[in-house]
Amino acid sequence: MKYPEFIQKGDTIAITAPSMGFYKKEQLMEYVQALQNLKQMGFSVLETQNVRTDNHGRSSSALERAKQFQQVWENKDVTAIICAKGGDFACEMLDYLDFEKLKNTKPKWLQGFSDITNLGFVLTTHLDVATIYGENIRDYGMYELFENLTNSIRIMQGEEVVQKSFEQCEREEREIFQSYHLTEKVEWKNLKSEPQICFSGRAIGGCLDVIVELIGTKYDKVKEYIHKYKKDGIVWFFDVYEMSTPQVFRHLWQLKNAGYFEFCNGIIFGRPCIIREDYELCFAKAVEDAIGNLNIPIILEADIGHVSPQMPIVNGAILEVISESGKGEIKTFFK
Repeated sequence: MKYPEFIQKGDTIAITAPSMGFYKKEQLMEYVQALQNLKQMGFSVLETQNVRTDNHGRSSSALERAKQFQQVWENKDVTAIICAKGGDFACEMLDYLDFEKLKNTKPKWLQGFSDITNLGFVLTTHLDVATIYGENIRDYGMYELFENLTNSIRIMQGEEVVQKSFEQCEREEREIFQSYHLTEKVEWKNLKSEPQICFSGRAIGGCLDVIVELIGTKYDKVKEYIHKYKKDGIVWFFDVYEMSTPQVFRHLWQLKNAGYFEFCNGIIFGRPCIIREDYELCFAKAVEDAIGNLNIPIILEADIGHVSPQMPIVNGAILEVISESGKGEIKTFFK
């Protein structure tokens, strides 16, 4: 696994928009504050032209998004890239990326989540480069950064961070410049009510809504990835944005029968964001019906994904995971 060079104060962090850009006044205000916060931490900032634009859910054309991403990836002065926003159309820029050039360029940290799975997940499985599934740039616009945001910076600085489950999460969007609106108790759940679950392995995952759409395309290199790291064992992590529970079942059934769970040591699901329970089928039952027969330890309701705060998870790193009595812990190792 190739780990990008760890960032230091004085380094340049690039902001680019592979999916949506900022166009609403409040989003732009918070984005400007995020840039200020990064500068106060000691970093320089480089912004691509498409960050402050948006048209029909796209910051710019697919070709332009690929071009601007490629430029910052190849820029020798940039050591990390944080994406602007998620969205729905990041997949179309993949057709315009020069993967050979990306492969032969010194890698750098890439961070983003949701639709950015199209980029981070693909770069890790294609190029063997570690990427971070974590907050996009807007949440860095808080006046006082929450722990998960500083943890992400610490990871990019080379710290093998130990992350413990949070006490509360939010279900309503936070106010501009403010920290997360924490109202709901966090409780990690072991699918089969095991008193304790422990596993480790090499991480791969992201937004399930996106991953299933990559299956069978020319960007699907999952089988090669999991076979390469079968001795480590694989840890899958999934963030569900918007699905019905039958969709959850069908998508997991699809991944299972595509061979994605071969060599898997454990699976972590974050808190689903928008779930419709058809047929009185709850999320946990949908997961159990689809993959419960694999005899793989499965954790639900973890601090991953759209329901904040979320832990930054390093695609490609070795994770050690513990879930016990509603609490969880994830250790990250750069091996």
